[in-house]
Amino acid sequence: MIVRAALTAYQMAIIGPVNAAGPADPRGTWLTEDGRVRIRVERCGAKQEQICGYVVWMKNPVDAKGQALQDHNNPDAAKRSRPVLGHQLIMGLKPSSEARFYGRIYNAENGKFYDIALWREAADQLRVKGCMMSVLCATQSWTQTTNILPGQLVGVTGDPNGPRPDKDWGPESQANPPAAANAVK
Repeated sequence: MIVRAALTAYQMAIIGPVNAAGPADPRGTWLTEDGRVRIRVERCGAKQEQICGYVVWMKNPVDAKGQALQDHNNPDAAKRSRPVLGHQLIMGLKPSSEARFYGRIYNAENGKFYDIALWREAADQLRVKGCMMSVLCATQSWTQTTNILPGQLVGVTGDPNGPRPDKDWGPESQANPPAAANAVK
């Protein structure tokens, strides 16, 4: 009980109180529509005006052999041995005037990037619209979570018990993030 309270307090210190974010601010931890993954969404970029997201919990974080799932399909051979749990999948989304954020998301299941838009639909709901070739689009609803599950990463991004920024879009390269697509509308 004391440990859970301490972890909750620690997580709130990292992402801020749940109600502190404005109605359009997507920061928080979100359970994907299929319930298999939790994504921590936080501010990033040199001026903290962009949005990044990290896999912080997985329903099935290991393969049939009991080994941590790895990013085997990544087009960058150097990243194929990294664990899926903890990696950055939302790459510096940029804000727009209509309270949405636009950019790219990485899918470790197939090693591809997709154009996305995300926005808060309600206090506890995040809408994520992904598109392939600007015409084949699908939208998901992610639900905000405030509890901490066993195996969930709760550390600060970049720390041993937290998710890891992608080397191509980490603090050292935020001056030149991957090109954000404006095709998702």
